[in-house]
Formats: sequence, structure tokens, C-alpha cells
Amino acid sequence: MADNQPNKPGRKELTMEQRLLLAFVLMGLVLFLTPYFSKTPPPPPKTTIPATKSQTTPAGTKAPPAAQPTPESTSQTAPSQPVPGQIEAAAEQQFVIDSDIYRITLSNRGGTVRSWILKKYRDKQGKPLELVNEASYSKVAPPFSIVLRDDKAADALNYGLYVAKPAEGGFGIEYTFSDGHNYAKKTFQFSKSGYLSQIETEVTINGVPTDHLIQWRGGFGDATVLNRTGEQHAVYFDPHEASMLGLSQGKLFTKDAKSAKDGPVLTTGDYSFAGLDDRFFAAVFLPKDNTQIKVETIKDDVPPAPAGKEEMRVGVEVGGDSVNRFTLFVGPKDVDLLRRVDPKLTQLIDWGWYGVIAKPLFLGLHWLNDNFVHNYGWSIVLITIAINLVMLPLRLKSMKSQRKMQALQPKLAAINAKYKGLSMRDPKKAEQNQEVMEFYKKEGVNPMGGCLPMAIQIPLIYAFYKVLSVTTEMRGAQWLWITDLSAPETLPIHILPLIMIGSQFIIQQMTPSPGMDPSQAKMMKFMPLMFGFLFYNFSSGVVLYYLTSNLVGIAQQWAVNRMMPAPPPPPPPVVVKKKGK
Repeated sequence: MADNQPNKPGRKELTMEQRLLLAFVLMGLVLFLTPYFSKTPPPPPKTTIPATKSQTTPAGTKAPPAAQPTPESTSQTAPSQPVPGQIEAAAEQQFVIDSDIYRITLSNRGGTVRSWILKKYRDKQGKPLELVNEASYSKVAPPFSIVLRDDKAADALNYGLYVAKPAEGGFGIEYTFSDGHNYAKKTFQFSKSGYLSQIETEVTINGVPTDHLIQWRGGFGDATVLNRTGEQHAVYFDPHEASMLGLSQGKLFTKDAKSAKDGPVLTTGDYSFAGLDDRFFAAVFLPKDNTQIKVETIKDDVPPAPAGKEEMRVGVEVGGDSVNRFTLFVGPKDVDLLRRVDPKLTQLIDWGWYGVIAKPLFLGLHWLNDNFVHNYGWSIVLITIAINLVMLPLRLKSMKSQRKMQALQPKLAAINAKYKGLSMRDPKKAEQNQEVMEFYKKEGVNPMGGCLPMAIQIPLIYAFYKVLSVTTEMRGAQWLWITDLSAPETLPIHILPLIMIGSQFIIQQMTPSPGMDPSQAKMMKFMPLMFGFLFYNFSSGVVLYYLTSNLVGIAQQWAVNRMMPAPPPPPPPVVVKKKGK
């Protein structure tokens, strides 16, 4: 991963969430302030997580081991075993697992994983996706190192040369080490075509079975994305906790590196799984035994590249027994894949409180892609058309309201003329607003009716953003010249947002804006440019949705304009000239 991450910091840009917030604020200003300036009346579950601070290991001449957590001390009830003799290899060796879907490199130094590459996925720089931050080894021990209360024993087990015994078929290996006092055995069994692996670790100190944890530290996932620190989390799933809104049993807990800034955070429970994830990928341990497991979240300050500046990365330590047995899932957070492995793993996809809209939207896109168009871009187009057809009665009602407002403009102008020249703070402004409101009520007109379709767009835009943010299926999904619908365009000039700006200008010209002051109307002409700026670095899929909505809106507005032509403009006022002039 030496080349995966540029070292120099780039110009700080607005995140997707910040741009969405600006868009929503802007829409709110349009919806609610425009009628005001146009002289129209304005219309947690409790969580308990124990936390303890662990001891840390001072830096030595070699790569420092991981910060030590607080697992239970050596098991007192287990019978003592004979102290094994010395078991140690003569030299460091690497063992490579090359399956259909990943390439894993292990080392007999510590019996650890040094690289875990997913072959079917690429990072943001187009290289095979490396899930392990190899640059972190200068600060922390590699993944699958052992965590003990005894620092010296942990050092011996994490940097000793294990004796390797590869399994038949080349998809498993057993590592064994002993220095005469500290003994450890690690067994890895991988799959040729699946994302599940089996791991077992056993530790004894002076012949006594010793409780320990297994760690993965220094970061996880695609290290080439923006906001890496915020996207990587330690996770664990408690099946006994009530989920958000109480819709299902079980709750996923997530913690980022900042949550452990004051020290490691330890929790214990009957968890279904625990591990690490980022936006699209996960590495989680599923316990084989129905016993409690310990999960500790760690903050590491490590470089993202060999010569890079240190950044916060989240790490996790899982286990707690003298013999830990886990099924290990390392792979994409694909809905169908997670459901096949274990239905509880689908909780790794963080729909949040917005899942009630975003999840059905994704299922619709997924169904269209799998059964008809086989392309998520065209699925977005089709489902956007379907949404607009469902909203057609509402849009027609809004358009009729706008036409009626146009017909009432002469009377509304007469009311406003009575209060011409008043400042916004003048007490008579309240009288004007009251008179206008009574006029609308008498005529049966809702001045905000024309804004309702735009208001409905706001939750739908966020729903598409959420779908594109959390579903692996959308990562790398292509459409025409778009290479990744979950990310902004890669072309020097983003074409889709420019087309969106043009479509918004057209629909703005076609849509009547009754009751708007001329000065306000001039300001509204800049709205497409402002939206274009906000959407310029949005996910291409979100821009495609909004563009498609505009194109459908243009077609619907054209049909309405043909069926309900605008009323003729009021005659100009008659100017009576005085005699002699």
C-alpha cells in the first residue's frame, strides 16, 4: 500500500453531508422565504458500554506491540498443563493464500496476516483493494496478533518465529510457537471461493491456559477514500438490544477512532459478531461458542503510507478466552451475500433512521437491476420516472393552483398597491399579510401549493444519497461515461451536473411564478447555478436522479401548459391626460 495514498494534504472540500445540508437549507429558503418576500403569508435508546483503559507498551527497538487491553487474567479453573519445550522456526517465512476472491499474505513472525487483498474490488486509485494498512506496522503489531495482560509474554508471542504447518490443499495453515514459557497456536482455514474463514487461537503461559484477545489495528478498508478516519469503525452487534424505532430485535453499535481518544473502550456481551468496517467492507468475528466475548476499541496514530503523516485509525481487539474460535467474514457489505452468511450481518449496512425510505428504494433499484436492465444507472432512471408518475396527481394539483394564482394576480396586485412603499418593519405589513391571507382563503387558493412537489424532493434526494453511500452494489456501478455512481464524475469537467443546470433553467422558464416580485424573480434565476454548485461534487447517482426528475418535470409542464394555457395578462392601466398637456 505504499503507493495507495498521497502524503501531502489536499485542499479541504465540503463533504457530501455538508453539501446536502446546504442544498436542504437553500430549498427551505426558497420554499418559505419566497412567499414572504412576495408578500404572501408564511405558512434515543439508552446504551451502557463499560469502558476501561488498558496498559500500553513503550516503544522499543523493534516495532512496538499493540496497546494491551484488560482481558481476564489467566484462567484459574483450568488445569495446568506441562510447559511445552521450545518451538521456533529458524527464519521468517511468508505463506500466500491465493483464492478466487482474495490474496492473503501471512508471516510466521507472530503468525500474523500482513496483507489481505480483495481481487474483485479496486480502491479509489484503481489498484486492487488492500484492506490492511501495511504502513502501520512501524507503530502497532500486524492483524491477528495476540493481546495479553503481560507485555513481555505478548512481545514473545507477537514477534517470535512460529513453526508453520500448511494444510492440505493450500487453503489453511497452523502456526505454533513456544519459548519454553509462552506457548501459542494459531490455526487459519480459508475458503477457495467464499468470504468466510475459520480461525482458532490458543495461549498458555507457564502451562496455564491464558485468556487473550485477537487484534486488528492500524486501520481497515479502502485507505484511498476521503474522510478515512470518519468512515472506519469498530462494530459489534448485540442481539438483545432493541433496534432503532423498535422495528427488529438487535442493535449494531459502532465506534470510530475518536471514541477511544481518551483510552481503549472495553465492552463485554453475548455479541453475534464484532470487528471492523468502513463504508463498503467489513472484517468481523462470529463466535462459534455461545459464550460472552470481549470487544475493545483502540485509537492508533499511524501513517497511511510509509512516509506519510500520522492519522487516527480505529482498531479492535476481540476474544477473551484461553481458546478463541471464530468464523471470520472479510469482504464486501453486499446485501445478498451478508444475508446468506448470517442474516444478522445485514445490520452492517447502516441505513440509519432514514432506512424506512432508503431501504425500500434500494430494494427497488436492486430488483430492476437484477431482473430487467442489469445496470444501476438505468435502474435509477426508471425508478425516478416511476416516482414522478406516482407524484403526477400532486403535481397536477400544484400546477392548477399556480394557474389559478396567475388569474388572481390583478386583484392581488391591487391589494399590494395599497401598501406600496412600506418597509418590512412597518406595523402595517401585518395588515397587508392579513388581507392577502383572507383573499387567498376567499378564493380557495393555497399559495404554498406550488412548492409541495419541491418539498417532497428533499427526502428523496437524501434517500438516494443514503443508498449510494452505504450499499456496496453501487460502488463502482457504471452508467454511460460514469465510472462510479456512488462518487462524483472523474472527468475534468463534470458533465451531468451541467446538464442538470440546463434542465433546471428550462423548467424554471416553463413554470409560472405568480405573485413574485420582479426583484425576487431575478434572484430566482440564479437558483439553477447555485444548485449546480452544490450538486457538482455529489454522487453521480444523486445528480442522475435529480436530472431525470427535471426532465420528467419538463415533459409534464409542457403537457399542462398545452392543456391549461396561461390566462391573458391584465390590460395596462389607462393613463388619463389632462387638458393642455
